[in-house]
Amino acid sequence: MKKIILLLTVFAVFNSCNSTPDKRVLKESNGRLNELLIVIKNSDWQGEIGDELRKIVAEPVLALPQPEAQFRVSQVPPESFGTMFRANRSILNVGIADENSFKIGTDVYASPQKIITITGKSKQELIDLIKANSTKIITTFKSADIRAIQRKLLKKHWNVENIKTFKKQGYSLLIPKTYNKVEDNGDFVWYRYHLGGGNSMELLSYTVPITSEDDENGNTIVAIRDSIGKKYIPGEIEGSYLMTEKAYTPHIFEVQLDGKKAFETRGKWEVNGVYMAGPFINYTVVDKKNNRLVIVEGLTYAPSINKRDYMFELEAILKTLKID
Repeated sequence: MKKIILLLTVFAVFNSCNSTPDKRVLKESNGRLNELLIVIKNSDWQGEIGDELRKIVAEPVLALPQPEAQFRVSQVPPESFGTMFRANRSILNVGIADENSFKIGTDVYASPQKIITITGKSKQELIDLIKANSTKIITTFKSADIRAIQRKLLKKHWNVENIKTFKKQGYSLLIPKTYNKVEDNGDFVWYRYHLGGGNSMELLSYTVPITSEDDENGNTIVAIRDSIGKKYIPGEIEGSYLMTEKAYTPHIFEVQLDGKKAFETRGKWEVNGVYMAGPFINYTVVDKKNNRLVIVEGLTYAPSINKRDYMFELEAILKTLKID
């Protein structure tokens, strides 16, 4: 009987996906950032299938001072997946059925919304499908959340034409008006969002010329950001400045940003000589046309609170980068 319920749920999902878009009126989706609803039988959630899912969705986010899982997770059994839950923005629907399948639905019951449905003919086949698609599960939901936060945050942003550094250097970043200017001198731009209690989120951007193959291959990212910190971001005592934490090796990945080769760096920053530290995310874009690296970075100072969602917001902003 429960197999039939799951199959009917899957059918409803993809029948909705195939409906004519202009004839559908969808409600606005709900759910907080990095929140995931998993629709799965209670016994499967408490067993090996649930264990495999937790390895993926509860994996810690890189480079945060304290472990924080990728998602806040809620679970409901298929028979309880009614109207109240169908408006969630991110839904993972998992169970045993008559076919092995991995499908992604967009704006099925609400908008914006992503629903991933994974079915397997046996417990082991289902686990194998989950393992094989672990990266796709994370990137699908994270990408959708990035787009959702960009739509929300960037409805009101500072006019890039009025930001001296962007205009002079020929690139832009959409910075929400909730952030206030700290510095904008034509070569370096710095905006800050005050979180309260002395906590803050920082956005930094600048360019440097390409001088070697090491620059193009991401081998000088730490040295560059430390030199910029020393030049533009002093600490509270004389001689102190923002730098990459020496005790923690950053994670560096080659990615694409604005259609160009780039490097995503996640690590921890500190102020030498001062007890201040936190996480940062840096995108270093290889702008071959202009023989330079375009660098955008976000960092958070919030020692007493969780930082996953703050860093995710910064990532969403940094990914609005456009280079002329």
